[in-house]
Amino acid sequence: MAIVTERISVLVSANEKVRFAGQARQSGVSLGEFFRRAATAYQAREDDELLEGMVAQMQKTTTQAERAIDDALAFVEASNQRIAAMESRRGG
Repeated sequence: MAIVTERISVLVSANEKVRFAGQARQSGVSLGEFFRRAATAYQAREDDELLEGMVAQMQKTTTQAERAIDDALAFVEASNQRIAAMESRRGG
């Protein structure tokens, strides 16, 4: 029984084509086999873990930034109240 195959066109730059062909040649496989093996070996979980780490860092940084903004706003409000008190004592 013959194996039915389908063609997948992949657009790459000329430099990428040369690089991939060289890697396939060094591995002793065809370019198609090289891509099949690369696709099979690809682990999306690694990318997910990286993204999760980036999101966690972004959340931590956002929390720190929010606290800094809240502190700055509180400082400005206290300063405005001091200025208003000084102006009211001056009669201004």
